[in-house]
Amino acid sequence: MTELAVAVDLKQKWQRVSHRLRAELGDDLFTSWFGRMDAEDCCNLKLIVSVPTRFLKSWIENHYVAKLQKIAETEFGRLDAVQVRVRGQVTPPRAAEMAERPVEKPRASYEEQRGSAMPGANFLQQGERNTQLDSAQTFDSFVVGTSNQLAHAAACRVTDANAGAPVTFNPLFIHSAAGLGKTHLLNAIGHRIRDIHPERKVLFLTAERFMYSFIQALRSRDTISFKDQFQSVDVLLIDDFQFLQGKTMQQEFCHTFNSLVDSRRQVIVAADVPPSQLDTIDQRMRSRLMGGLVVDIELPDLELRRKIVLGRYVAMNSRDHSVVIPDEVLEFVANRITGGGRELEGALNRIVAYQQFNKSPITLDLAAMVLRDMSANPDQCRIKIDDILKIVGRHFNVARTDLLSPRRARSIVVPRQVGMYLAKKMTSRSLPEIGRRFGGRDHSTVLHAVRKIDDQIKTDDRLAKEVALLIRLVEQQ
Repeated sequence: MTELAVAVDLKQKWQRVSHRLRAELGDDLFTSWFGRMDAEDCCNLKLIVSVPTRFLKSWIENHYVAKLQKIAETEFGRLDAVQVRVRGQVTPPRAAEMAERPVEKPRASYEEQRGSAMPGANFLQQGERNTQLDSAQTFDSFVVGTSNQLAHAAACRVTDANAGAPVTFNPLFIHSAAGLGKTHLLNAIGHRIRDIHPERKVLFLTAERFMYSFIQALRSRDTISFKDQFQSVDVLLIDDFQFLQGKTMQQEFCHTFNSLVDSRRQVIVAADVPPSQLDTIDQRMRSRLMGGLVVDIELPDLELRRKIVLGRYVAMNSRDHSVVIPDEVLEFVANRITGGGRELEGALNRIVAYQQFNKSPITLDLAAMVLRDMSANPDQCRIKIDDILKIVGRHFNVARTDLLSPRRARSIVVPRQVGMYLAKKMTSRSLPEIGRRFGGRDHSTVLHAVRKIDDQIKTDDRLAKEVALLIRLVEQQ
């Protein structure tokens, strides 16, 4: 058989092996681990295959070499071994071919060929440059209260863990409405680990950055290098996870996530909603996220808002000593603004800016006038009853038609009453209008529902937490 015929036969057999591998493992696993594998030679009952990176070689040898040999034997006959090598590493040719083949210089390795020309090749380095940790967001500047105490304690536990020690909970999933401190905690974790464990490699990314870098790798046909670069990461911090979109993106993140968690490296994820509410994320991924520790950060109570306002004011005064805000104004801001740190800091900035532009002293009357349009529910005008019906139905697993129907089963009545309560508290609609939107009910029915839920959340902690979560979800709609 001529050399050309041998090469064609080898290629055809390998194509059939590849088809069998894809059928047994599925598209995802085949593409991830065998999509870039080539058959180089088959002699002396040994099949030689090549892959582009050392990591891929190591992974296949540790996890798939037996399966690969078994499937390859269906085409190549009995094999004593399957040898996996990295392309660019020279293997000795058969003795009969030594005299026939001219001496060739070994090809450059895959990494050397693609190297810096590939936009996604230095993904981690680019990621670290473009997603620098915020120097102002540390544990020292994070104000702790009852609403964020658990999230803060969990973050501290993650940072204090020694490298190589058993992971207490993995992943750590932190969720809250915007502006309540998720990103602050992620930055604080990154800073603390880099300070006390400088040998550990920390990577902070947003979901958007992950998607952009993966798209770049796809365009440059360099997804293997993209995968490889996560293997050196000890702690992965992912922010704004709710923005991860697309089946391919989610599959790629799932592979990365599983690889890190299975090798006991820490993953911390932050999102606006808990894993169960991530409707665009695959169920398997949601299940893995819920398998760690899920903690939420609630709206700050008055005491915490006072601490935050005082902390922001002290920082302002240290930068500009001419900024002086009376205690009664700070107290007014803490009572008036019921949001998180961003809203509180924005209110202070607004007062100081107005005072500086108008050259007038900061008084309680001035603060009240400047913040007149900032209330506990500034979004009432945009929240729709349809949004409330959709979110309440999804949360309680009740169909919209049942919420609007005359059915009186408790599993339907309670969600319906909660929906009416939210509509009254979060929109400017009248009781008769709310009644009409909830299946043509009388305004007295709505009033009864509102009063009942109002009374129950004072004594029923579980219902109170559910209502608070629903308020947050509706506000984010």
